[in-house]
Amino acid sequence: MPIGFSIPPGIPTPVEWTEDCTAVRLLDQTLLPSEEIYLELTTVDQMVEAIRALRVRGAPAIGIAAAHALALASRLTWEAAETAGDAGALADAFFAARGKLRAARPTAVNLGWALDRLTGVFEAGAPEGGEVQVADLMAEADAIAREDREMGLRIGEAGLEVIPEAGGGILTHCNAGALATGGVGTALAPAYAAHARGIPVHLYADET
Repeated sequence: MPIGFSIPPGIPTPVEWTEDCTAVRLLDQTLLPSEEIYLELTTVDQMVEAIRALRVRGAPAIGIAAAHALALASRLTWEAAETAGDAGALADAFFAARGKLRAARPTAVNLGWALDRLTGVFEAGAPEGGEVQVADLMAEADAIAREDREMGLRIGEAGLEVIPEAGGGILTHCNAGALATGGVGTALAPAYAAHARGIPVHLYADET
């Protein structure tokens, strides 16, 4: 089913690649709303610190961040291993990085889910070798982010069915907006969809 609206202008992307894909670009949410600062993370340890310090928040965004960090760490390890003639280091580095990321927030369901997806891709590519595994991991991290964006848009369209054309009030709970995801959010997505169609809505925040 085609998606009828897109991510509105001005909505920040909390997790994405840098333009050259050499780092993970992360919005530091601990500084909001007074400052909008983006970090460029290149190591698993940096991402672990960001997750623990709540620089990235929201289950979907944490999953996307972990997937990007694991894929990037694997690529950098492979490039270094090729130079050193030690391609066998890739598997050890992959599972060590995965363990660190999983331990950063053991209760985050999307984090474990994303890491498991990348593990399946890594193991499936093992017979073809490190270069294929690394390319597949980068692609899978992109797929996780893309699927989350599309999911948010579809949630937005589905939610329009319960918003009167004349407008109404919406109460959301927990971290349900764009900053928690790779797109327009989850429970807040219908509000964006309604706004895009000129339907007035009033938002109620039931927690600080």
